[in-house]
Amino acid sequence: MNNTTQKNTNPTVLEIKNLVTEFPTRKETFRAVDNVSYSLKAGKTLCVVGESGSGKSVTARSILQILDAPGRIVSGEILLHTQGGKTLKENPIDLVRLKSRSRAIRSIRGREIAMIFQEPMSSLSPIHRIGNQIAEVLQLHEGLSKKQAWARSVILLEQVGIPEPEIAAKRFSFEFSGGMRQRAMIAMALACNPSVLIADEPTTALDVTTQAEVLELIKSIQAERNMAVLFITHDIGVVAQIADEVVVMKKGKVLEKGDVFNIFKNPSHPYTQELISSARELDQPAIQRLEARARQKIGKPILIAENVRKEFVISSGMFGLKAKKVAVGLKDASIELHAGENLGIVGESGSGKTTLARCLQRIYDNTAGKINYTDRNGKSVNLGELKSNQLRPYWRDIRTIFQDPFGSLNPRMTIAKIIGEPMLVSGELSGRELDMRVEELLELVGLPASAAQRYPHAFSGGQRQRVAIARAIGPKPRIIIADEPTSALDLSLRSKTLDLLLTLQDQMDLSFIFVTHDISVVRYFCDRVAVMYKGEIIEVGDSETVCTNPKHLYTQSLLSAVPKPDPMQRSNKRIIYS
Repeated sequence: MNNTTQKNTNPTVLEIKNLVTEFPTRKETFRAVDNVSYSLKAGKTLCVVGESGSGKSVTARSILQILDAPGRIVSGEILLHTQGGKTLKENPIDLVRLKSRSRAIRSIRGREIAMIFQEPMSSLSPIHRIGNQIAEVLQLHEGLSKKQAWARSVILLEQVGIPEPEIAAKRFSFEFSGGMRQRAMIAMALACNPSVLIADEPTTALDVTTQAEVLELIKSIQAERNMAVLFITHDIGVVAQIADEVVVMKKGKVLEKGDVFNIFKNPSHPYTQELISSARELDQPAIQRLEARARQKIGKPILIAENVRKEFVISSGMFGLKAKKVAVGLKDASIELHAGENLGIVGESGSGKTTLARCLQRIYDNTAGKINYTDRNGKSVNLGELKSNQLRPYWRDIRTIFQDPFGSLNPRMTIAKIIGEPMLVSGELSGRELDMRVEELLELVGLPASAAQRYPHAFSGGQRQRVAIARAIGPKPRIIIADEPTSALDLSLRSKTLDLLLTLQDQMDLSFIFVTHDISVVRYFCDRVAVMYKGEIIEVGDSETVCTNPKHLYTQSLLSAVPKPDPMQRSNKRIIYS
């Protein structure tokens, strides 16, 4: 009886059979999805995991026939076993046979199969109110009147946990935080009660606490509606926490698939073993860092921030008749960075991490407080008091690696010019000497000298970040401020990038300020950590101590939100701090 009940409650909803998707180019045809097969069951979550370019998202987009041109499905079947809440036992719908612009496929998109995209800001219209965007889906698929659709939109926003939904429905997407935008996308996706929800990297751009909230929301709605969920991610920790079944992809092929507990306990493919091993390594202090500290102890403080405050002017008033309005981004922050040390700054989005980092480098002018830097000659100078034209020599000593390697690299400049520009502008090197230095830097970060004449678009995300690292270390700095340098990278690339930074630190005697929302990365890379909340530093200590025995409740909440790369450690006991 129990077996029969299980079969009835978890029937197959969507089935992909031997799917092949290709992208023709001038020289050759690129096969992005190569003979892929898997199925989705009602009430179950299937996680598809793999690095960028593995074919995860192309497979998902093939399901809905929303491939970017000139992509095309060459062969295979995508069988939908349900329509309008009814099971199609005899004749499932083969979505491959439907034309991409036909009424038949449009009636399935959003109604039977809904999709949440990675970046909600690019998926939501910036010129239409959130309520109207959700209402449009209901009017199109459910035939509701404008008034009925609006009322239903407000209910949906309330169901996904958006406060004051009546007011929120009247707002635009740019007025929402990242987490709220993703919740609005989920509300839109669930508007027509679909049988299948495709979530394409929906938490990649979110901090760990917001990610935990979004994952819990999807899980609760799935249980309530018995939906099949296809969750695409490169985060092994997320897979371990939410998956019922796992599909591992690489270069368009399925390498391994099965029950989540079996995959993590006995991964059969070397690539799966590498992914799981990388995730578990990042959950521990880096052996390379510990060995370096055993050889050479951390030195004296070289950068000391004392009661640094930063205010942003929101409104300067009108004709001096009204007082100006300010927002406080940083409240009396005090930290020390020692020579040869890796100091982590961790917290949620909006906690003041990046504001502090930019004040330390004087990208932002601090409103109050001191930023004392001890130069190579042992002389102490307050960077906060210097004018812009006095900062140039110190900007050579304190360099930045930015979060987005593509956005921070000029697409119209060759790699040689990008890396060489800081040294050329400072007058340090030029001509053949500069070319030789660029080649040396490329070799240091693991790229061939031939890469110098290529452009950023010709590189993968991990390679672009190596270019950004080469540019940062070019002027031979003493301090590197790394602002979320691995958050946009796949797991395997993340560990390789961190190991590269540790190697460069050993070779060049660098000190790092590492800004991140991922506290597990802090444990791997950093010696000490400062935890920030709403512009204040609320806890500072040895990274291992803070990660294993945090004192502040907010730090405890951050740690409880980090997904563990082990399905046996699934826990619903998340600590909430507000």
